[in-house]
Amino acid sequence: MSGRVWLFGDNIDTDVLAPGQYMRGSIEELAAHCLEAVDPDFAANVSDGDVVIAGKNFGVGSSREQAAQALKVLGVRAVIARSFAGIFYRNAINLGLPAFTSDAADMVKPGEQVKIDIETGALDLPDQRATVQCEPLPDFLLAMIRDGGLVPHLARRFEREQAR
Repeated sequence: MSGRVWLFGDNIDTDVLAPGQYMRGSIEELAAHCLEAVDPDFAANVSDGDVVIAGKNFGVGSSREQAAQALKVLGVRAVIARSFAGIFYRNAINLGLPAFTSDAADMVKPGEQVKIDIETGALDLPDQRATVQCEPLPDFLLAMIRDGGLVPHLARRFEREQAR
């Protein structure tokens, strides 16, 4: 996967990712306001395949799964952060949005083109002729990502079990 970097700092919370005043609307309406308190142009300019890279404690705050869902609806293909709030991390994986830990925020620039290998966690920085190794996802989480998230993953598993 390849796309542009959207670079953010520490403590990006779920209220910024999924602003409460838009929670009653559709996920598309909510996504249109994702991160606007930090970068008002983000939702309008993020493209399918782009990567969010941030500092520590990404996704801190409430347990709203819409925070990860909004990023996915906007086409974000992966989130890389120094660390994640546990509930955000799990929500992202459950929704099929890869979340990697890495210090990549120290090495990239906003708008830089990158490629992420979901299988290995390798973040290729072509402009810098460098690769940053993110913490790879364990096989069982990769299987969920490949299947599109927890619900489709379980549906496939139940199908296989019933076919026996």
